[in-house]
Amino acid sequence: MRYAIYFTPPADAPLTRAASHWLGRDAFTGEDSPQPSVTGFTPERLAELTADPRRYGFHATLKAPFHLHDTKSEADLLEAFAAFCGKTAAFNIPSVIVSQIGPFFALVPDQTYTALQDFAASVVRHFEPFRAPLSEADMARRKPEKLNDSQRAHLLQWGYPYVFDDFRFHMTLTGPVTPEDSPAMQAELNGRFADITHQPLAITGLGLFIEDSRGAPFTVHSWLPLSGS
Repeated sequence: MRYAIYFTPPADAPLTRAASHWLGRDAFTGEDSPQPSVTGFTPERLAELTADPRRYGFHATLKAPFHLHDTKSEADLLEAFAAFCGKTAAFNIPSVIVSQIGPFFALVPDQTYTALQDFAASVVRHFEPFRAPLSEADMARRKPEKLNDSQRAHLLQWGYPYVFDDFRFHMTLTGPVTPEDSPAMQAELNGRFADITHQPLAITGLGLFIEDSRGAPFTVHSWLPLSGS
């Protein structure tokens, strides 16, 4: 089993419902659902393009998936999760947009926000004692030879290359999209998430996600509000 600390809105939030419909799966219930009809993409092609984010569930990575350290129990992790959420205040990302990160599409902030970066860093640090060291196979999966020096150092120390100065908040909506298909996908996502973009995104809680076995879909084990002052 692996655990992960992700941001996701509450189960009944409009963004959660919209993203679950788009991906064809709700990470809170674990249930699959029919995906929408999208001009220019067959149902099979859309399912292929959204396969990875569908498995992981709609989220933004804060503490990347990890095996539990052998000195810790799930009860320890749940206690720490509740304590962190209880002392941490909710806040807003002032504006989010649909953007392409390399070949992937995601909801991202329209610019870098210090409060968001600091929040993400605090999650990484707080839950580090619960992370087992990466195996050689897991290290190799990250392709360290393709990372820059900072990212390789983060991978070795924190188990994930994209933390601290290398962190970029993103809520993934697709897998890799070809350059030929990118304009149509951008237009589709801009329209589909028009009620969400160019306005604040409330960071009101955190999800503790679990992967029961390697390669299984991630589901929400617990979701707690950020209730600190």
